[in-house]
Amino acid sequence: MMLHPTGWLALLYKETLRFWKVGFQTVGAPVLTAVLYLMVFGHVLEGHVKVYGSVSYTAFLIPGLVMMSVLQNAFANSSSSIVQSKIMGSLVFVLLTPLSHWGWFFAYVGSSVIRGLAVGLGVFVVTLFFAVPDFVAPAWIVVFAFLGAAILGTLGVIAGLWAEKFDQMAVFQNFLIMPMTFLSGVFYSIGSLPPFWQGVSHLNPFFYMIDGFRYGFFGVSDISPWVSLAIVGGAWLAVSALAVHLLRIGYKIRG
Repeated sequence: MMLHPTGWLALLYKETLRFWKVGFQTVGAPVLTAVLYLMVFGHVLEGHVKVYGSVSYTAFLIPGLVMMSVLQNAFANSSSSIVQSKIMGSLVFVLLTPLSHWGWFFAYVGSSVIRGLAVGLGVFVVTLFFAVPDFVAPAWIVVFAFLGAAILGTLGVIAGLWAEKFDQMAVFQNFLIMPMTFLSGVFYSIGSLPPFWQGVSHLNPFFYMIDGFRYGFFGVSDISPWVSLAIVGGAWLAVSALAVHLLRIGYKIRG
């Protein structure tokens, strides 16, 4: 089935407007949360922790917080939208349109990418008052920010389709997304971990998103950015294939 450009763009606009109209909650609050993390951890550990040789801990922390904010908010956007539409019964109006499953996919994931990048940019701008990281390879920054937001937006679609109520979605958020983001090297370099925990970290796909993103700032990373790109790109293809399949069969949204 062909992708109708007007249809999916209309749904993309609607989904983007949905979070933007409550921007203080969906964008402003996550920015404030990230700044509080930076103030607390930066104040406590600055001067005590050095990473990548001469990089200050505060500068090291900024890319991690930016990427963490991108990931968490991209997931929250698509998952909360679909679950809320199910509960309120408004999803039926989207089902009545001639949109294909590809249109749904691009609209929901696209709006999640927009929200994730908007929050990440907000976090980055505000944290510049605390430290200014380098920009050694800006292209890597853009690539990993986009891929990270796309993956989590896609996972949000899967979680939203699966969940019947907010409690079920919270299980997905609290027991999968949050632990994987916090244990992905946001607050530390995995090079400082014992060998066993370094191996465990390598099983976390979120680690590769953050490590590759951080490479764009400092030109140094725990593993090659090309390896991270291959793993992150492969992960996106895998979750996208699953999400498109679930949308195509109408999983839990069509009778």
